[in-house]
Amino acid sequence: MRKLIFILTLTLVSLSLHSQDKIKWLSFEEAIALNAKTPKPILIDVYTDWCGFCKKMDIETYSNKTIIKIINDNFYAIKLNGEEKKDITYNGHTFKFQKSGRRGFHQLPATIMNGKLSYPSTIFLSEDEELLQNIPGYQQKEMFEKILVYFSADKYKTTNWKDFDKAFKSSL
Repeated sequence: MRKLIFILTLTLVSLSLHSQDKIKWLSFEEAIALNAKTPKPILIDVYTDWCGFCKKMDIETYSNKTIIKIINDNFYAIKLNGEEKKDITYNGHTFKFQKSGRRGFHQLPATIMNGKLSYPSTIFLSEDEELLQNIPGYQQKEMFEKILVYFSADKYKTTNWKDFDKAFKSSL
């Protein structure tokens, strides 16, 4: 019996540690619902299935333990397909997939990005769900760590980027 309890305990600890190996990605609706109860900044990774740099960012940046910890500890993280087919209702408006050219786009990320569709893009919203910054393009983990700390620690409210960048000490 003791052996069984020991094995179960090890399994639970292992599963708990393994859950920190990945970002806790949420749907847009889940993050907004959680934010209504316990506000905190929101990070939105806008991607497409065909985007090579989106996949590269998943493999090289979003898999880094430091990046994972910063995101899981400080943000509601949303993975949002820029070509999502499902309707998303937000603030009383229903955003839909819009056919355009060979593919199309989803109106929600297009609206947040002011029609400047670029994949991947990382969008930061305040805990009040106001747009702080849209950062288009692939981000290497070294730069992304700085960006995450800048927005997670509210440094953007008191320090300009140039000064923050000079003083930043990496944990990577």
